Amino acid sequence: MSLPVAITQGDPAGIGPEIIAKAFRDQPELLRGCFVAGDVATLRRAAAIVQGDSQASLPVAELAQASDALDVPPRCVPVLQVATPADALVPFGQVSAAAGRAAGDCVFWAARAALRAELAAIVTAPLHKEALAAAGAPYARYPGHTELLQAEAAAYLGRPIEQLPVRMMLANDELRTVLVSIHLSLRAAIEQVTERNILQTLRITHQSVGAALHRSPRIAVAGLNPHAGEGGLFGREELDIIGPAIAQARAEGIDAHGPFAPDTVFMRARSTPERAGEFDVVVAMYHDQGLIPVKYLGVEQGVNVTLGLPFVRTSPDHGTAFDIAGSGRADAASLLAAVRMARELAP
Repeated sequence: MSLPVAITQGDPAGIGPEIIAKAFRDQPELLRGCFVAGDVATLRRAAAIVQGDSQASLPVAELAQASDALDVPPRCVPVLQVATPADALVPFGQVSAAAGRAAGDCVFWAARAALRAELAAIVTAPLHKEALAAAGAPYARYPGHTELLQAEAAAYLGRPIEQLPVRMMLANDELRTVLVSIHLSLRAAIEQVTERNILQTLRITHQSVGAALHRSPRIAVAGLNPHAGEGGLFGREELDIIGPAIAQARAEGIDAHGPFAPDTVFMRARSTPERAGEFDVVVAMYHDQGLIPVKYLGVEQGVNVTLGLPFVRTSPDHGTAFDIAGSGRADAASLLAAVRMARELAP
């Protein structure tokens, strides 16, 4: 690749730095041209944990600039110092404002570098939403990565944030789902089930997934209510909102179908070695409806992709795992899958 891929370190009290170090140790060819946007001391601690009793060293190299990552030898963790160095390393497994600031600084830096076309893609290690909130302004304005990246991109482009709609897609080898709403209470998420929001989701899904597949994707749309409303017996959202949005999308040439009963549509879309799925992607009405099926199939292979941004962003499908942070037991498989997908999606 002609541009490097930035991996943000995530919350330093969690498993992010640890799985990053494991990724550079175990898959050096996949990680060639990647670097960590983070804190050198934090990554040195992670490398020491990952190395353990092994005789093979895992050096951490501090970069002068992002482009230097393209020349780093394998089995070395290249780090660009973008977080403000702390007086002391944060303890593992504890929510703190210091950890939230460190994680947030890395994401802010990576977003701005990507918007300046200095990066091929961003892969974000997990941050902790409570720590981000504890860090205060500007970090506390955002409930997670997606909203922060959207706000940075909109500001860079000089647009109101509502003119840069983004959506979350969770994907693994068997299933892709895109969400109409992201981090909201269930009550607020139901209020976001509008014809406008669903049609916008279908347009973003059609464009983004189509670009990855190099063809028009076949999209299934999940209903909101049990049995997709059963003809209005269990709610009218399917008849009055979701169905009309699908009809409008189809009139625009989008290959959308539904609404289907939420308890079966994900099984119909699932692809296995024995059977191809009926659909390329499922549009789900709210966060847990879409994420539970993908995560049930295997968190270790899941990848979070933000659709609609002017740059590629992927992330592992798990959180900070405070309960095992620092133990060396964290699995890097989802991070590796996120790096792999970022490379596939990068222009």
